Amino acid sequence: MIHTRLRPPTMADVARLAGVSHQTVSRVLGDHPNVRDETRARVLRAIEEMGYRRNSSARALVTRRTRTLGVVASDTTLYGPASTLFALEEAARAQGYLVSTVSLRKLTVEELSEALDHLSEGGVEGVVAIAPQRSAVEALAELRHPFPVVIVGSGPGVDIPSVSVDQYLGARLATGHLLAAGHRKVWHLAGPEDWQEAADRAAGWRASLEAADVEPPVLLRGDWSPLSGYRAGQELAGWVGRGLTAVFVANDQMALGALRALREAGVRTPQDVAVVGFDDIPESEFFAPPLTTVRQDFSTVGRRGIALLLELIEGRPPATTPRIAIEPQLVVRASSYPYAAQSEGVPL
Repeated sequence: MIHTRLRPPTMADVARLAGVSHQTVSRVLGDHPNVRDETRARVLRAIEEMGYRRNSSARALVTRRTRTLGVVASDTTLYGPASTLFALEEAARAQGYLVSTVSLRKLTVEELSEALDHLSEGGVEGVVAIAPQRSAVEALAELRHPFPVVIVGSGPGVDIPSVSVDQYLGARLATGHLLAAGHRKVWHLAGPEDWQEAADRAAGWRASLEAADVEPPVLLRGDWSPLSGYRAGQELAGWVGRGLTAVFVANDQMALGALRALREAGVRTPQDVAVVGFDDIPESEFFAPPLTTVRQDFSTVGRRGIALLLELIEGRPPATTPRIAIEPQLVVRASSYPYAAQSEGVPL
């Protein structure tokens, strides 16, 4: 006869099968050291045999810990925010936490307030906000919340714990690389004005030129998309032969569009114009030519962001507001050096 279980097994069922007390099962589940190895093995066999699964809701009532973190994000179709979100979720799982994500179209005060209320009702212990726009950071600063909040993707100047890649340094690496290659001036295609990352990259570009006693040329601006890069590339092509030999583009997607526009105008890269991007998206090494770019370590951003949030949750706040900056890495490919092009088999 086949017996059908009408309810899931409980801790009491496990205790009965293993021949131990309810408290002993609880100690085994909590990995308590004061349990004999033989007893622990018997309890674990009973758990496996019965298919027992711990009731997370009941556990949360006892421990007042849900082991759930919240993430608020927007623009997750873009490479940077999407990579950051994945890294945060992966890092949280590695620490034994679930993640509840709220994706918003815009990070306004009203939408952020609703998102934080929603996450609070869901019992999250803390929240990471992917907030690359300055307006989003200002909105978060206005809100009050019952749990710790950490920002990722924002630069210096925020009074909220934050973790970000050093965009300013990344821009200096890119611009300095082009100047060291012998280019007398470097142009810049920047990202949207409201993005702190775009502002930091433009500031690093400008500082590198000023340190080399070079007056920065006019700054062009795009919206992170290949189309905006293509349109800017058409404008840049008109300056070839009039002093334009190098361009630092604020992300790889815009660089893709700019490369096509330059190619269509008969401008060779890197022979006529060297191009450097930012992000090191997976496709960048397959551009024509392969793109020199600045690599962001999103995995480290995720780990450090989750680690910082857990420190705050566990009541170990630092004396000052932590602002963790992670160093980027310049990845040199054929788009910026004629001899790099030769080494990768790109005809000059």
